Amino acid sequence: MADAGTLTRADIAEAINRQVGLSRADASAMIESLLDHVLDALVAGGEGENSRLGTFVLRGKAQRPGRQPKTGGEGARTPRASQGLRHKVK
Repeated sequence: MADAGTLTRADIAEAINRQVGLSRADASAMIESLLDHVLDALVAGGEGENSRLGTFVLRGKAQRPGRQPKTGGEGARTPRASQGLRHKVK
């Protein structure tokens, strides 16, 4: 694993490769398929739950204060989701 706080797709693929014996390519494809199904469930109903994996919920985020590093000016930052999620939800 990369570090104790972050679990990446590559970490999961490596674990599947070691424990199950699937190739890394097959393990990665399986992970992408799983994440696509979770995303589809979120888009359809706003929530997805798996007792062993966790609960996934779309949440709204409020604006937050921000600062422009170049000029030092302050302003509000708008909340953003990942581009993939934005395209699927719209």
